[in-house]
Amino acid sequence: MRKVFLFMDTIINKVDAKGRVSLPSDYRAIVKELSSEIVCYRSLSAPCIEGCLEDTLDKLATEIENATDFFSETQDNLTNLVFGDAKRFTFDSTGRIMLTEKLLAHAQITDTAVFVGKGRKFQIWNPQNWEKEEQKIRAEIMKNRPTLKPKDSQ
Repeated sequence: MRKVFLFMDTIINKVDAKGRVSLPSDYRAIVKELSSEIVCYRSLSAPCIEGCLEDTLDKLATEIENATDFFSETQDNLTNLVFGDAKRFTFDSTGRIMLTEKLLAHAQITDTAVFVGKGRKFQIWNPQNWEKEEQKIRAEIMKNRPTLKPKDSQ
């Protein structure tokens, strides 16, 4: 049976003056089991940092290549913004990663960060921005309740 690894939960951690933040222990366990590092980049759709394992980005690269023409502007734009921005991070002996100034500025993170699990990836938010975003998401879901249909039933 295949073991499943998903980033879950919402966890608040302190960020020190150098930009170091502890990766939540559950997240570290996933990284230790499957890899030795995570990859982070600025979100394309929100003021937050996206994080995942490198194999998730490998799958994204394949999807972008399959969905777009190799020389298209769309492929160039997506790959520039994701892969041109992505950085590998290993965590130190205390479980911390040192986020770059560019990432911290994009997410407006200063002394506290919120890690939000999203399955195969996670996001890192400024706590106040996450609170507003979560309220917006909940209101939208309550207004337009989604239904999920298995792909093979279509």
